[in-house]
Formats: sequence, structure tokens, C-alpha cells
Amino acid sequence: MTTRVVLGSASTGRLKLLRQAGIEPLVLVSGVDEDAIVAALGAAAPPDQVVCALAAAKAASVVDALPADVAADCVVLGCDSMLLLDGRLTGKPGTAAAARAQWQLMAGRSGELYTGHCVIRVRDGVTERRQHEAAATTVRFGCPSPVDLTAYLDSGEPLDVAGAFTLDGLGGWFLDGVDGDPSNVIGLSLPLVRRMLERVDLSVPELWTR
Repeated sequence: MTTRVVLGSASTGRLKLLRQAGIEPLVLVSGVDEDAIVAALGAAAPPDQVVCALAAAKAASVVDALPADVAADCVVLGCDSMLLLDGRLTGKPGTAAAARAQWQLMAGRSGELYTGHCVIRVRDGVTERRQHEAAATTVRFGCPSPVDLTAYLDSGEPLDVAGAFTLDGLGGWFLDGVDGDPSNVIGLSLPLVRRMLERVDLSVPELWTR
């Protein structure tokens, strides 16, 4: 029996990344109250703890909703990303006004993109092992002109992504570079997930779509 990979995220970036890396996951979007989880942790919580808590909650929610045939042999992957700038974590801006304010704050500067990962190994409907860990990548932001920024906001892309930017989409034009793992900026660190899978006795080639 082939172990199924279940992605507990609606992110098109994460889905595309996994597909390019040889895995065709089953997508099951989790339904968790992210704001409530962040609020419960408190403002002093370290960024890695926040993103890991969100990733773990998403993965656990997906495990509870697994169809029986999938739960027979699968690994669930939950992720959450946030940008740390000036000691403040930000997620998806949600509105064009919030995205514009975010870009005005970070243009020409660097921030840390944190992604929390949770891997849950499920067999015969039972959770066997669970891993969670965060990765951080430094992102160096460019300075888009007012006209370019307005065009980017009008595209709608930055409204629903952490930090109001992407590396693998239109936003890539306005980044000067990254220091560290670029896949982590897209929302799923391939090297970290590979190590986490190894810790639950799975190798990446076993999961490649044949």
C-alpha cells in the first residue's frame, strides 16, 4: 500500500511546490480559528512557537476529518507562515489597505519569514507519530514604485498570503533576495519536511507519485 500525503492547507503555493517536488497530495483544508490560537498564546510568545501551534492545530483538525481509506496509511502535513518585522508577527493582510501599509513598512528592509510545520503519521486510523518544527528565512524586500505597488495590490495576490508578498508569484519581482531556504518562503520547507518525514520512518522517494 502506498502512503498517501495529505496537505492540510488551501495554499496554492504549497500545493505547486509539492507537485514540482514529485508529490501529488490529497488536499484537505483545515478549519481552525487562527486568531483564537494566536490570542491564547499571548503577545510574548516566540514566533516559532506561534507558527508551530497553528500548524499543529491545522494538522490535527485534518486528522480528525480523514476518510477511512486514507487514514489506513497516510502522513498529514500542516503548515502556517508569518512574517516577523520589528518584533511583530503578521499573517495575511486580508485587505488592500492593510497590504499597502505592510509594504510601506517593509520596503527596502529585511524580515524573517517563519513557517511552522507539523507532520502526523497515521496508520489504521491511529496517530502513530507526530513532529513539529519551524524554519525561518530572511527576506530582503525591494522598493516598488507607487505605481508598481498599486498594480500589485490590484492583482489581489498579496491580500491572502503571509506578509503580503510571494516569492513564486508576482511578488517575486519586488524581492531583492532571500538568505536561507527559499522553499520555506513559499510556505513549506522541503529540507525540513524531508528530515521530519525521516523521523517518522518515511523517505521522500517512497512518497513520489509513480
